[in-house]
Amino acid sequence: MIRHKKILSIVLKIAIGLASFLIVYFRLKGDLTSDNLQLLYNSVFSFQGAIILFICLLLIPVNWGLETYKWQLVTAPVEKVSFKKATQSVYSGICLGNLAPGRATEFIAKIIFFKPENRPQITVLHFINGMFQLCVTYLIGFIALAYKVNSFGDNYLWIAYTAISTAVLVILVFIISLVKIDAVLNFITRRISKKQNTETRHEYKFTRVQLLKLFGLSLLRYFVFYFQMVIIMKLFAGNFNADIALGIALYFLITTTIPMISFLEAAIRAAVAIVVFKGTGLSNAGLALSSVAVWLINIIIPSIAGYFILIRQNFDFKFYASKK
Repeated sequence: MIRHKKILSIVLKIAIGLASFLIVYFRLKGDLTSDNLQLLYNSVFSFQGAIILFICLLLIPVNWGLETYKWQLVTAPVEKVSFKKATQSVYSGICLGNLAPGRATEFIAKIIFFKPENRPQITVLHFINGMFQLCVTYLIGFIALAYKVNSFGDNYLWIAYTAISTAVLVILVFIISLVKIDAVLNFITRRISKKQNTETRHEYKFTRVQLLKLFGLSLLRYFVFYFQMVIIMKLFAGNFNADIALGIALYFLITTTIPMISFLEAAIRAAVAIVVFKGTGLSNAGLALSSVAVWLINIIIPSIAGYFILIRQNFDFKFYASKK
């Protein structure tokens, strides 16, 4: 039964990816003229283009530095680590997250920087930490969705409804996890301790100050992503207005909700951008390039750094890839 569910999940994600390729192909077919390609080329290699791309690169350590500080705050009650070690943990996770759909393998790399006896609890905290960012993305995305839902058209309304349903479910799970964090951590500990013949009990409660810091840092990270998207779209698509501002929030909502497979992720993001920004006057080619550029800057470049960190840790990629 479990095997059938895994197969169905993989088939669904591949189907989403292939559908995205078709959307991108048919929408871009008319836009990929020699004139449009020349305009995009000129944008990238212009002085303005160089400045914008340089700013986006400078924001990589800002973005993931905020995430590192969040990771320190969340894990501190279980095990305190230095900012350097937390940074290594975060970048390693970005890298290994590319090996599985939905970045499900990210925690495997992050927990190796913690003591073995604390890794079960750190694993749980990894997913709870991610929910802070998800909730910020969903809450801002809901505001955009309220304004933009009528622009989807009947063919794409299912995307909006899927995003809403998933977001509501995640937020409910998140709230329960925050309230019952102590019980969740100790449940995982008991399950592991049966295999290891050890038993420890952890007391963990989120304080009001801690919650405010975690939500505040998540909000700052969101605006770093948002700012990057704005300036890259301005470069490649050449326009910005209120509809586009709402569209970016909606784009983040949907791309956070849709399950991704690494080798199809660029196509899925491009397809979502083309659907979300339909009717805004932006070129499909510019939209596709903008979405892929933000993904490359924020995921692929940090993944390269994470790869070298894992090599220094003598991490066996083949072992974990073979277990999937």
